Amino acid sequence: MKRRTFLKAGIGLGSATLLAGIYAWQVEPYWLEFVKLDMPIKNLPQELVGKKLVQISDIHVGNRFSHQYLIDSFLKAQVLDPDWVVYTGDFTHFEDSEQYEQLKKVMKSATKGNIGTFASLGNHDYGHGWSMPEVADETQSILEQSGIQTLRDEKLNSEGLTIYGLEDLWGTNFNPQKVMQTWSPEEASLVLCHNPDVCDLNVWNGFDGWILAGHTHGGQVKPPFLPAPILPVKNRRYSQGKIDFDDGRTLYINRALGHLVPLRVNVRPEITVFTLSQA
Repeated sequence: MKRRTFLKAGIGLGSATLLAGIYAWQVEPYWLEFVKLDMPIKNLPQELVGKKLVQISDIHVGNRFSHQYLIDSFLKAQVLDPDWVVYTGDFTHFEDSEQYEQLKKVMKSATKGNIGTFASLGNHDYGHGWSMPEVADETQSILEQSGIQTLRDEKLNSEGLTIYGLEDLWGTNFNPQKVMQTWSPEEASLVLCHNPDVCDLNVWNGFDGWILAGHTHGGQVKPPFLPAPILPVKNRRYSQGKIDFDDGRTLYINRALGHLVPLRVNVRPEITVFTLSQA
C-alpha cells in the first residue's frame, strides 16, 4: 500500500509539473492583458482631456516565437481607436539582417494612433552587445517607413502634447541632457525611456511628469507574493507598473508584449491604455 501510494503521489506530482510547464510555455506568454489607467498631465489642454494613449513595449521580433501573436495583438489594440500610440523600445531580438525583413512584415500591422505614433529605441535595437549603431539606424528607418516617428534624444509637439524620446541607456548614443534641457514647466509633456534606471540619473532638469518605460518584462517569472528574482536593472524597485516619485515624476513600466524567451509565470504580457486628464 505504501508503494502504491508513493507511485500515485509521484504520478500526480509529475502531471502537475507537466501542466504547469505547459501553462508557463504555451498559455501565459500569449495571454495578453490590457491594463487601463488614468494619466493626469499638468498643463494638458482641455481639448485633449479624455484622449487615449496606448503604450506597447518590447515586441522582440525574431526567431523565438510566432510573429502572428504580435500581429494579432496589434489588431486588438487598434480596436481601441487610440489617439496616440507609443512604443518603448526593443523592436527586435537581433541576430542578423533577417530581423530587418521580419520587422518590416510585422510592422505592416502595427497599431497606430489617430493623432500620432512615436517610438524610443531599446538596448536590443543596438544589435550585439548593444554596440552596433547601424542596427539602430536601420530599425529607425523601418519604423519611419511604417509610419512611426522615432525620437532619439528628441522631442515633438503633437497637437498640444509634447513627447520626449530618449536614446537607450545601454546604447551607443545615450545623451538625454541635450533634449531634457529644453523642457519647460509650461508644457504638457511625457517622456519615453526604455530602461527605467535612467530615472536615477541626474538628467531630468526638473521634469515632473510621466515617464513610460519597458525593458524589465516584469521579470517574466514572479513567485506569488515575492519579487521577481531576475530583473535587468540596477534599481530593484523598477519591476513593473506605476511608481510615484517624491519629485512629481511618475514612472510606468510596461511588462512587455513580446519575450526574449517565451516563458512567463504570474507576469502576463501587457498593452497599456492611458486616458489623459488634467493634473
